[in-house]
Amino acid sequence: MGIVNKAIDKYQKCIDACNRCAQACMECMTMCLSEPDVTARKKCIAMLNECACICKEAASFMSMDAKYAMDLCKLCATMCNDCATECDMFKDIHCQKCADECRTCANECNMMAAAK
Repeated sequence: MGIVNKAIDKYQKCIDACNRCAQACMECMTMCLSEPDVTARKKCIAMLNECACICKEAASFMSMDAKYAMDLCKLCATMCNDCATECDMFKDIHCQKCADECRTCANECNMMAAAK
């Protein structure tokens, strides 16, 4: 639910998914940096960082009911799907959980963008 603006309620499920995904990506990135094969994860680590950034921005845009919020949601969905694909390349629990969060966020963002 919107904290001070009930008009935001229509975005809340997607805002929550974006915030969860950003957190999952940051946690996964931190854990990937400690893995013995960190060099092999370079592309994944970069994608995790980018995904966390776009998720935070999408949540912010929805929170202010910005004009281009749905456009950002569409981009966020694309980036989350790409991040899930990268994470799926590694079999660690943290990468698999992150991939799941990314897919959930992508689905929510796609639904928001389609409702535009």
